[in-house]
Amino acid sequence: MAVQNLEQIKEWVSLIVGKEVVVEVNKGRKKTVVRKGIVEKTYPFFFTLRVDVDGSCQRISFNYVDILTKAVEVEIV
Repeated sequence: MAVQNLEQIKEWVSLIVGKEVVVEVNKGRKKTVVRKGIVEKTYPFFFTLRVDVDGSCQRISFNYVDILTKAVEVEIV
């Protein structure tokens, strides 16, 4: 997805609510964390991802700015 601004990112994320995605988070120093989950809900400044870890449901939140700065990459499965 090629996005230029924050509003486009917010619109795109709101369109994929309920869909399964893979999120890759750049933690710095060549460390990345990959999670697979469902985009649950969007808010004005962040969105939540529902992830099943060892049979339990967890929620993780991400800022839209992180997608803009490429600290977080979201890919639809």
